[in-house]
Amino acid sequence: MARVGRLAGALVVETGGAYHLVGHLRQPCDFAAAGFARPDGLDERAPRGLALEVTGTPRLVAPWLVVDVEGEPLVRLLVDRLLVERTGLVSERLWRLIVHEATGDVIDARWLGAVPDHVWAVVRDAVLRCA
Repeated sequence: MARVGRLAGALVVETGGAYHLVGHLRQPCDFAAAGFARPDGLDERAPRGLALEVTGTPRLVAPWLVVDVEGEPLVRLLVDRLLVERTGLVSERLWRLIVHEATGDVIDARWLGAVPDHVWAVVRDAVLRCA
């Protein structure tokens, strides 16, 4: 099982013992305090997934998602499902849709990888269109 949490507005993906950053940061980030080295090329590559080097004890801020999809397919899934294309930022509306009414630190989001792309496209369009 992989985990997905947040770091300075972006997503941190833990899969197969490796960590990835998905999406641009929304605020300054103390990577060292989060257990990672500051990645090179952060501005150019983060929206599509950027490998993070662990330098300490990685911390995922609760809540975090637990998903069945692993590795690079998970990174691509999160890019396609949760990032705003023109900005490279994580959509707060879509994130809140997933974590809505969650109790506890762990959210079972295995369904996220099972929802067909065409169904998620309808959900995504409706959520992002709302004012």
